[in-house]
Amino acid sequence: MRVIFLAEKPCALTVNGAFLGTVDGFERSAEVDPSDGVFCEFLPVGYAPVRFRLDENFLMDPPEQVRLYFVRSGVAVLCHSFVKSDVSLTVLWQERLGGTLLTLCMQGKLQLNIENETGFHILPLPEELIDCKPFLCGEIYLLEGSEGFVLFGRDGTLKVRTEGKVLERGRVLRAEVPFRDSLGHTALMEWRDGVLVGCTIRSKREPTDATFALALFESALIGADCTPYLADPLKAKAGKLKTFLGEYSSVVLTGDPACVGLVFERTPRIYDVRYFHVTVTDGKVSNIKEEE
Repeated sequence: MRVIFLAEKPCALTVNGAFLGTVDGFERSAEVDPSDGVFCEFLPVGYAPVRFRLDENFLMDPPEQVRLYFVRSGVAVLCHSFVKSDVSLTVLWQERLGGTLLTLCMQGKLQLNIENETGFHILPLPEELIDCKPFLCGEIYLLEGSEGFVLFGRDGTLKVRTEGKVLERGRVLRAEVPFRDSLGHTALMEWRDGVLVGCTIRSKREPTDATFALALFESALIGADCTPYLADPLKAKAGKLKTFLGEYSSVVLTGDPACVGLVFERTPRIYDVRYFHVTVTDGKVSNIKEEE
């Protein structure tokens, strides 16, 4: 089986003690027989290693810090959510806001401790929010960082966690949220007390010949208008495209601009990539067919 190794942070990768190089967002691959039960280790600088035995059981139930993507050429193993090697408690800041004591700290991972009349709660946070500042927005709380933000209730209930830039704070919070897709789509979104009440999607770029199919499937995923990419006979069915394709969570490129991979969750931490081909006629998609 071809195994593709990926990691969210640069890692030294060893398989059965053999150093395969540094792995990050660019893949390293090897032929592995799961029946051999090979030992794998991802070692990022400043973080605890992630180790596992790659065997049949691993392919059915990977550990918490691993996601598996079954592709037509094999399986991609992505390591993520690394824990700092120093797990001692470090308090970054503490602030009392609206009758709640908020404490941002690092203990292997970034977390927010929340203490008020509802009890003591711990809210795990992505490391990208290490520079965040707290605000009270109506009945809920905002943690705003340079690259994203979190909304949560007094009892620590997570309402929203996303990338993006806050445009206006208050009981109604407005923000611009990027989709990180090929057309640079963003959404102007509004939440009232943590409940989404408005969303307007806009695009910053036009697709090229190489990204035309990609743009179609990305637009369907986020609920943007798909009709600019469809031939006239298909435009009437644009609203049913997402139902036809199924509940996919992301879109990946292939070597063929007329073919994309759609990522479907099989079980927690395990995903299947299914491939769809498009036929383009006079600059518009006239047919969509799943690869058998």
